[in-house]
Amino acid sequence: MARSQFRPKRKESGGRYIAARKKKLYELGREPTNTKLEEASRKRTIRVMGAHQKVILLAAEAANVYDPEAKAYRKAKIKTIAENPANSNYVRRNIITKGAVLDTEMGKVRVTSRPGQDGVVNAVVIVSE
Repeated sequence: MARSQFRPKRKESGGRYIAARKKKLYELGREPTNTKLEEASRKRTIRVMGAHQKVILLAAEAANVYDPEAKAYRKAKIKTIAENPANSNYVRRNIITKGAVLDTEMGKVRVTSRPGQDGVVNAVVIVSE
């Protein structure tokens, strides 16, 4: 069944909205990508509205890490997922989302990109004070 991003059938009070029209194509959503930590990176290109292309990242092994002290990006291998504020179960399942804290060769980093939408894992070093 299609995943719709239109308003729900029920109001907050529990009352029902009367359906004035059917679902529209532009209201269609997708299942979450759930980018995993694996040995080899896997990407998939999908068609989106306007016949544009979107690259979704299914699995990642490295991240583009920004070091604010050196003011430079470096590619670092991801060791493990340390924490994920989006969902605590994602740590156990090794799923990478925006805001996740990763343990890499360069130390702990926070993900700044949306891997399921952008097709890349960008991160910034967490500076300990």
